[in-house]
Amino acid sequence: MNEVISMSRIPVHTVENAPAASRPLLQRIVQSTPMERPANLHAQMAHSPAVLTAYTSLRAVLAEQSTFIPKAGAALMLAAAGVGNSYMIRIASRLAQMNGWTDDQVTALTTGTSTNDTKIDLLTGLVSEAAANSGNVTDATWDAAKHGGWNDAQLTDAFAYVGATVFTAYYLNYAQTDLDI
Repeated sequence: MNEVISMSRIPVHTVENAPAASRPLLQRIVQSTPMERPANLHAQMAHSPAVLTAYTSLRAVLAEQSTFIPKAGAALMLAAAGVGNSYMIRIASRLAQMNGWTDDQVTALTTGTSTNDTKIDLLTGLVSEAAANSGNVTDATWDAAKHGGWNDAQLTDAFAYVGATVFTAYYLNYAQTDLDI
């Protein structure tokens, strides 16, 4: 039998043994995923109700308040994840596929190549650049997105995907979360 050696820094919780303030959040996560248990990411975050609340709040606000349709939001998350870590890329790739992006388009969104949708490519290029450069984007990238048809509200909203993705990716790096997705 091959033993899997964990490299995680933070042990995982179950819904039952998580801190009381984290239990309802973990339970909602479990109910919305096909795994019937928290992913390692969520089970580690449960150690800190503040971290788990911040994560779930970011996800909820994107679902409830974003001006983007889910397919576009998934593309933004994947573009931002391309500069993160393998776990985050896997999460974002799965979400992108679930929202209608093809395997070739998922690869393009991850690598910053063309999806054959010029408008989305301009916005995901901006998001990818922002994620890779602490929020900084060149004037040329910004202007290209503006001239490509994205308005100020959408460009502002796109940053929420950068923030949520970077928050998650940084946590995964910080905790050295074992891949379970």
